[in-house]
Amino acid sequence: MQKKPYISMPVIRRLPRYYRFLRHLDKRGVTRISSKELSEKMGFTASQVRQDFNCFGGYGQQGYGYGVHQLCEEIGSILGVDRAHKCILIGAGNLGKAIATHISYNFAGFDLIGIFDNSEQVVGQQIADLRVLPAAGIRRFCSENAPLMAILCVPDSAVKSVVELLYDIGIKSYWNFSHYDIALRYPDTIVENVHLNDSMMTLCYRVTENEKSS
Repeated sequence: MQKKPYISMPVIRRLPRYYRFLRHLDKRGVTRISSKELSEKMGFTASQVRQDFNCFGGYGQQGYGYGVHQLCEEIGSILGVDRAHKCILIGAGNLGKAIATHISYNFAGFDLIGIFDNSEQVVGQQIADLRVLPAAGIRRFCSENAPLMAILCVPDSAVKSVVELLYDIGIKSYWNFSHYDIALRYPDTIVENVHLNDSMMTLCYRVTENEKSS
């Protein structure tokens, strides 16, 4: 079997931006775009754009540029957004509700099939098209439905035990909104950490520096 080429994470993390921007162009009826035009609109260099796409086979034509619709579909396929991996969400508080609603109506690549919480006030509520289930039933639900990924919106005090349960069940992919370092404890997991406070502090730094220079 031919070994897949190594693709760096910075390249992979740029792909969603390309995908989002190309979808916007496609919906506007734009049929083609050059690497120079794409780079100017996205803040990259034309060389960077070509290098990124060459990692996956190129897709461009000399003198023509890139077919917007085709390139959008190709990047979507690379990202896997044309699939529907089953996922569950743990923690149906304010953040969990917002994420579940967003996924149900705006998300691609994953299919949210279950929402869980341990609060009697929350269990039974309807979020999007799903009813919140008691956390005590996670193991049985996963055994019957085989989700691939879990979204964690639980307090830091609870996340360790939740991850231990999910890992024991066999779930090794996580979208983690807590501060618990899953990958450190379980190196064979795939984890995307979302630290909202970190993002806000980064913004705070940039605003502060801008004020200093003005």
